Amino acid sequence: MPCGQPESGGAAAPARYVLGVDVGSTAVKCHVYDRVAAVRGSSCRKVESLYPRPGWVELDPEVLWSQFIGVIKEAVQAAGLHMRQVAGLGISTQRATFITWHKKTGKPFHNFISWQDLRSAELVNSWNRSLLLKVIHVIFTMLHFLTGNDRYLAPSFLTFSTHQTSMKLSWVFKNIPEADEAAKKNNCCFGTVDTWLLYRLTKGSVYATDYSNASSTGIFEPFTCWNPTLSNLLSIPMSVYPPVKDTSFNFGSTDSEIFGVSVPIMSLVADQQSAMFGECCFHPGDVKLTMGTGGFWNINTGGNLYASKRDLYPLIGWKIGDEVVYITEGCMSDIGNAIKWAQDINLFTNVDETAEMARSIADSQGVCFVPGFQVSANDPCLCASFMGLKPTTSRNHLVRAILESVAFRNKQLYDTIVKKVHIPLQTVRADGGVSNNSFVMQMTSDLINKKIEKPANTDMSSLGAAFLAGLASGLWTDKEQLKKLRRIEAVFEPQKDLEEYRPAMDTWMQAVKRSLH
Repeated sequence: MPCGQPESGGAAAPARYVLGVDVGSTAVKCHVYDRVAAVRGSSCRKVESLYPRPGWVELDPEVLWSQFIGVIKEAVQAAGLHMRQVAGLGISTQRATFITWHKKTGKPFHNFISWQDLRSAELVNSWNRSLLLKVIHVIFTMLHFLTGNDRYLAPSFLTFSTHQTSMKLSWVFKNIPEADEAAKKNNCCFGTVDTWLLYRLTKGSVYATDYSNASSTGIFEPFTCWNPTLSNLLSIPMSVYPPVKDTSFNFGSTDSEIFGVSVPIMSLVADQQSAMFGECCFHPGDVKLTMGTGGFWNINTGGNLYASKRDLYPLIGWKIGDEVVYITEGCMSDIGNAIKWAQDINLFTNVDETAEMARSIADSQGVCFVPGFQVSANDPCLCASFMGLKPTTSRNHLVRAILESVAFRNKQLYDTIVKKVHIPLQTVRADGGVSNNSFVMQMTSDLINKKIEKPANTDMSSLGAAFLAGLASGLWTDKEQLKKLRRIEAVFEPQKDLEEYRPAMDTWMQAVKRSLH
């Protein structure tokens, strides 16, 4: 069902519009934007994940395709427009979810394997403990020390994760004979969600990805291309990878049979990088905080790479012409899904009431919530838990403990960023569903002692994809023009001293330690 309505009535105006589609982990959304980046119409459909075996998470490619086409048609109709008025289509996608298919027939060898999938967990743990990986770390650490060249920095911290594509793609060629046989005959195509959608939209005539999506797979060397050394180590044929294009780029047009007219495809971008572009984090030191299903801190590091063992990793933000922007990312699991779980067990009815529930009491009475619903690469035995429960504990205390855990983890990751990324940090710009929670936003601002801005529209991945498409199509001229289109709904400034939170945070950190292993 559409979850957006037309935001202005009347006949279709002769203006130009761009579409921003966000294919996320929980929903596919499309927004129609006009020249001032106002939403004229929107639609969304829920993404249904498949769980064929314990730990496996997949998406049906045909269902996803149907949802993708459906939300575009619904959003354009909701805006009261015709597809011929669309100047460009921008596509933002969840990262590291991938599929392989036969080059000649277009038939997939398997469902999409989600970034949340854990089938490669044993392989990941084995590699991370291996002597070979330790040798790689030593070699590249020495090369970085001797040369000062940043291209050696990322390999010196190389650690595999179940979220990355690399190990799961290696699993495919070890366990799906049809894919392996096709790869040996140069007939196998690999693609993340953006690549596959582009392939389908153009009826197989265009096969490509962009730099932001490629860098998020864990197989792409940020300064060059697909990593031949790593691919060889993991037995992944180099022939399966798509060409890598600019993020804001004319990728071609949709086949006219799909929408009745050909629509230019003007950007492909990974979701977190897209949200960063939508927040106009264009300068080194600009910070974006997304709090959705998971939490992501992204820092624009300009032309430099910054990484640290376990906590932060470098990615390509976007490439437009000669400009390549690098970002550093830190992530947290179990943000929105922990709040959703609390709703499912009836701790509250409407998520909008949680901030007031938390503020209705002075503190959590020592109750702590430790999130751990997803397997951690650092500690697969971490368990989710409530600690400090008492006879007087109420729903309000439990809800406050959950929200506090989000703010405490924001503080931990922010401190890591300050320590590791040697760039003065600017105002933090927040988006994602949990950014609508004023309690979490204010507490995070207090803890990091930094101003946090929240935009009027928190669907930043859609807006970022639209901005990139609009630049490529000529709807907007440059990034300076985009900055003027930003709309800030709320600003949270520090109101309490960090020391007021110290006892509660110390208690929470002790609870985390007790949940480890």
